[in-house]
Amino acid sequence: MDKILEAVVMSSYPNNVKQGLVRRVIEASKQPMDSEQCWSMLELCTKLYLVGDTKYKREIGKEVLEVYGHYHPEEFEEFFNVRFLLSLLQEGYGPLGKRSHYVLDYIQLGLQFVLESPSANSIFSLLRIEVLRKVCERPGPKQCAKISKLLSQHPQCIPTGKHQVLFCQQLIRCIGQFQCVSEGEEDIMEFLEHVNKVSGLLQRIWRTQTSAILPSLKELFTIISSTEEQEAPSNALASVVQFVPLELMDGVIRNLTNDDSISDVQMMMAIGRMIDWVSWPLGKNIDKWIIALLKGLAAVKKFSILIEVTLSKIEKVFSKLLYPIVREGALSVLQYMLLSFQHSHEAFHLLLPHIPRLVASLKKEDSNSATSSLEQLAELIHCMFFRFSGFPDLYEPVLEAIKALPIPNEDRIKHLLGQNAWTSQKNELACFYPRLASKSETGKIGLINLGNTCYMNSIIQSLFMASDFRHSVLNLTEGNSQPLMTKLQWLFAFLEHSQRPAISPESFLSASWPPWFTPGAQQDCSEYLKYLLDRLHEEEKTGKRIYQKLKESSLMSQAVEHHYLNKTLIEKMFGGKMMTKIRCLKCLNVSSREEAFTDLSLAFPPPDRHIHGPGSASVLPVEEIGPQFIEPPENLNQVMGSPWVRRKPHVSGDHPAQPVPVETLGFQEAGEPSDPLSRDAVGAESTKDPILASGEQASAPKDSRSVPDLINYFLSPERLTAENKYHCEKCASLQDAEKVAELTEGPHYLILTLLRFSFDPRTMKRKKILDNVSIPVVLKLPVLVSSEENEDVWRHGKGRGGPGSSFVSVVYDLCSVVVHSGISSESGHYYCYSRECTDAVPHGQLRDGAPKPASDKQLDFEIQWYLFNDTRVSFSSFESVSNVTSFFPKDTAYVLFYRQRPGTQSCPLHEAAAEAGHLHGEPSLNKDLMEAISKDNILYLQEQEKEARNRAAYISALPKSPLWWRDFDRDKDDDSSSGGCSPAAGGGGSGSFHGLVF
Repeated sequence: MDKILEAVVMSSYPNNVKQGLVRRVIEASKQPMDSEQCWSMLELCTKLYLVGDTKYKREIGKEVLEVYGHYHPEEFEEFFNVRFLLSLLQEGYGPLGKRSHYVLDYIQLGLQFVLESPSANSIFSLLRIEVLRKVCERPGPKQCAKISKLLSQHPQCIPTGKHQVLFCQQLIRCIGQFQCVSEGEEDIMEFLEHVNKVSGLLQRIWRTQTSAILPSLKELFTIISSTEEQEAPSNALASVVQFVPLELMDGVIRNLTNDDSISDVQMMMAIGRMIDWVSWPLGKNIDKWIIALLKGLAAVKKFSILIEVTLSKIEKVFSKLLYPIVREGALSVLQYMLLSFQHSHEAFHLLLPHIPRLVASLKKEDSNSATSSLEQLAELIHCMFFRFSGFPDLYEPVLEAIKALPIPNEDRIKHLLGQNAWTSQKNELACFYPRLASKSETGKIGLINLGNTCYMNSIIQSLFMASDFRHSVLNLTEGNSQPLMTKLQWLFAFLEHSQRPAISPESFLSASWPPWFTPGAQQDCSEYLKYLLDRLHEEEKTGKRIYQKLKESSLMSQAVEHHYLNKTLIEKMFGGKMMTKIRCLKCLNVSSREEAFTDLSLAFPPPDRHIHGPGSASVLPVEEIGPQFIEPPENLNQVMGSPWVRRKPHVSGDHPAQPVPVETLGFQEAGEPSDPLSRDAVGAESTKDPILASGEQASAPKDSRSVPDLINYFLSPERLTAENKYHCEKCASLQDAEKVAELTEGPHYLILTLLRFSFDPRTMKRKKILDNVSIPVVLKLPVLVSSEENEDVWRHGKGRGGPGSSFVSVVYDLCSVVVHSGISSESGHYYCYSRECTDAVPHGQLRDGAPKPASDKQLDFEIQWYLFNDTRVSFSSFESVSNVTSFFPKDTAYVLFYRQRPGTQSCPLHEAAAEAGHLHGEPSLNKDLMEAISKDNILYLQEQEKEARNRAAYISALPKSPLWWRDFDRDKDDDSSSGGCSPAAGGGGSGSFHGLVF
């Protein structure tokens, strides 16, 4: 019968004819027959099954074997003996070099017919040894899957005792070498199926023998932490972790992170490879294990490992959000990586260029998974905006991309940030602040945040960029007795000459620290600025002079010169004077008092106060003007009227007062007068320059407030009635009165503080006024000139009136804006925009007796703006200054620095202040200071060299992975694809799927 079957199978008959003949043979095989005939048939069917060159032959062999196993069990048991199986497993079957790949399938097929035979135990014993030997030979995924299938169906064949632990370890070794060589989707699905079978066997073993789990995990960690592997272990290892019981997680992580035998390099290698597992499509709980290990490393303060791994892997994790099949796990890991990386903006900023594209892709996908992920991603981004504010130029494209998505409230943001931080002790991360390899491309130097010291950093950078003040400080002589000013000089010198990308202001912080400030807490930068200037002023005022005498002006009288030389540096640079007058409304007696100031604190008008009051009169309105050069006015006979005009509203029941009007001027053509009181100068036609149109005007909506509005409100008269009545000395009683403030001396640097923080008695907290305030790049300030001064000013063509007391316009250029990001003075972040306003090309200067060409009116916009945000310094623009609150409502201008233009002073003594910084040309530092800077620069270069060597060794240990950006490039190139696992549709072509998994 075996000859007949062989002849039929080998014949050229059609398959349907062969099938009929084979069916007859099978039916005949069910009848009793002698042992010899059975052996012949079993040998033939074994040959067909193991070495048949077609699937049809193997199927016939299998079918006939199953018939003989059922109907001739004794002969089958005799044929399927231990010796035969040992030969199959060790020597194979078939001609040399063409051994059969179906031996394990054959054994699995035959085992079901010998389970009750006397030889069964011998066969099981043999297989327990042989499967262990097989996995030690590192078979591929297909053979491992066959072993797993065999052992899953016949668990009696699984090795036991110590051999079982060894078997699990060796099987994990095999998985670590699995590679899918084909990019076809069918081949990939087959590969995943094989991996699942193998990992499923491990799960089965661990369920029955939990003692094998920890040795298996130890072997797994040995593989992924190895620094000697030529080829990175397969991501298929992720399939193993998903079956480890989660209740073991805490113990396993604790043992790993506290094992002193594991080096930092090995740990970094291991966690880096685990993070790569987020791309494994069928794993469960992988993200939980990754996050648990990251938290474990934070618990033992392995911050250097966490930082290196996060910065090297976060972009790859982010790119996996494109794929629905791994999106949930990748998003969990990304959330922890970002929310825990709170000491520096580096990790978040690595993702900024890719966020808009990912958001666009998720919106295009339009699935529940994409919608949920978009909302979680938006929440995460807003947390990062909150934690790392002060980068408006970088954040604008991202904010635009997510503007339609929900915004979490501040409590939710604080909860997320507080829950995930590596440590609550900020000083533990002090040495890990952003490693800047070189100076900013701007050439400017940043300041290290020493723990919520951004308020100080912003003020220092603003003062440093006040070039006249900086030059004056740097020119101070040695041996002065002003310790705080000396420390400021050293700090400015290092900011000017250091090679470091950022320096620590620790010494200056400790010297300038207001005693009532709480260490480590956020503070009010305006309060710090006032305290600092007052300290510097008092030091010098008490006789510890450090500043060389300014060059006397030939126009100065002896009295003015004496008055000027007696001023401190702070008075010369930031000091102004203000006259407060109070008029009794009964006897009309006026009392006045002159006060010095270093800044003007500008309150916001009440909500019912109309800003633009038509028809109102003013002594001389504060003006917001475009860049232009200032000419003497043609009409010098215009004497301003009485300051007693419409009053501020003050008590309920009074009619709302009309405010002082403000006029906003556009660019004037060269040679045209720019009279702020001329109504003809105001209007759409006056805004001719596109820079102004896009910069200033665009940032001032019709209902928004402006800096001139706040100054006008500050200077407008106030009526004192009811509880605020004034005690008139002449009347000797409380009387209704009017109070008005007038500026009598404009400071060289005008500091304006917008009073955004007010106490709310309802909540018993300080709240912040988030109103957007437009900031003019050029500002005119009304200053009242006395009779004596006015005669001198008028004589030189600088006044608005003839001899006698009158107001003159003093022109100021914006040079710094300190921005507060947040909703409370006790929290948030400070950063500043600054530019250097110097007299290199004085405004209004004539060339060869002729006015400057019209192009020079853009000078104000051509001066480069910089953005200072702690250690980071970048180029910026006035457009960014103007629009920051529009994009980021919690980022509002708080402290403004304006510099007085030369030629527009209300008093000649200010002429010298403008030249203060240029008294000796470029500042020449004292010898000790130059030596200190030189030594520190050498030290920095040595530190860089040492760090480069250490970092090269450290980074070389990181596992190499495919380029993360290929995911984005593929998404970009394959927009037309649909279905499958593409980023847009949740499916995709075979190429994208292979790129995901491998």
